[in-house]
Amino acid sequence: MTVYSGPDPEPGPGPAGAPAGGGILNPGVRKREVWAWAMYDFANSGYTTVVLTTVFSAYFVGVVAGQRPWATLALTSALSLSYLLIMLTMPALGARADARAGKRRLLFTSTLGCVLATAMLAFAGPGDVAWGLAFIAISNYCYCVGESVIAAFLPEIARPQSLGRVSGWGWSFGYFGGMLALGLSLALVAWATGQGWEAADYVPYVMALTAAIFAAAAIPSFIFLKERSPASHKRAEPMLRRLASAWRETGRHFPDFRLLLFCGACYHAGISVVITLSAVYASEAMGFTMPQTMMLVFTVNIAAAAGAFLFGYLQDKIGHKQALSITLIGWIIMVLLAYAARQVWVFWCAATVAGLCMGTSQSAGRAMVGALAPGGRLAEFYSLWTFATQLAAVVGPFCYGLVTWLTGGNHRLALLCTGLFFVAGLAVLARLDFNRGAAARAGAGA
Repeated sequence: MTVYSGPDPEPGPGPAGAPAGGGILNPGVRKREVWAWAMYDFANSGYTTVVLTTVFSAYFVGVVAGQRPWATLALTSALSLSYLLIMLTMPALGARADARAGKRRLLFTSTLGCVLATAMLAFAGPGDVAWGLAFIAISNYCYCVGESVIAAFLPEIARPQSLGRVSGWGWSFGYFGGMLALGLSLALVAWATGQGWEAADYVPYVMALTAAIFAAAAIPSFIFLKERSPASHKRAEPMLRRLASAWRETGRHFPDFRLLLFCGACYHAGISVVITLSAVYASEAMGFTMPQTMMLVFTVNIAAAAGAFLFGYLQDKIGHKQALSITLIGWIIMVLLAYAARQVWVFWCAATVAGLCMGTSQSAGRAMVGALAPGGRLAEFYSLWTFATQLAAVVGPFCYGLVTWLTGGNHRLALLCTGLFFVAGLAVLARLDFNRGAAARAGAGA
């Protein structure tokens, strides 16, 4: 079965009065398959929300590493190592998946790896620094592989003029998955603290719960999600050669896609800081307790779900480039608010803005890749996007950790420096010609 491959003019709204299924989804795609695709976002969001954003990052710095001066830098370095490995390996993995029509197999393998590694974090207690760093790196690597592969199914499911809203459906549904995992974890923490338990007693149960939710919620994706792109049978290349070849090809044939990669690398550096270190910032700069931080992230997820769902429709209406520009301006405002916050209510306002921007910018980027990537090479081009965003995830948190280390723990200054990534992303986006990029995609036989 071939995937719809018409060009994607900017802004690209669908035909007026088109039926919901026929105007939004590709031929042969059933609603339950869209649900199964979105369920993966639902499943893996618990990992980022609970493990990276809320619980384990703060737990590692405060308990496992005992609040030593190098704790934040050690955590960000381990995550940066996992992102570096993703950068080096994902383009080759994506090309191999395209060659063998093996996206579903790669998705299953990465999911299993992330679930098992997350469960292993339950055994990281006070002083188990090496164990905690090893399994946070492994779990994050596997999570990133799955995130890249599930995104490559988007253009197989949605028509080009509907990529924004369908991507928004997945992201918004995903945030509800994050809220479910966080809500259950919060209930567990509230009960445990009421019993007089310390973090070293209840965090292992939170890690095990998060792994179980991920495993259970991902099952529909492997039952109902279909692989529609035929095998390309392209000859496998060594990892670094494949990466270099793909990079050269974007420069020759897809220059606007390359600009999108640069843009994504810039603004995702800032997003990765927010995802990875917001709990650390809340506890170190604002004095939040663990339950307060969990409630904060729960609120951020509500805002992110609303932003991703509603903004997807706006994105399809006003165009991908303009929509992403709005979200990047919102991120800059968020950084300035959080930097200036001395009162708790101001920080809560900044966190709400961050939630809205997080849902919209991540969904918008995924949709833009689908609009510019040639149809027969979806996994490979989404792998290049993964390369760019994981490069950002190496640079962003590492720079934040480095600034806090050099300034003796000045988290406010580190956050202010993070805002420069969003400014750079906005500057690169201004150079991108979306219509030219869509024409290049169509000319490549998308």
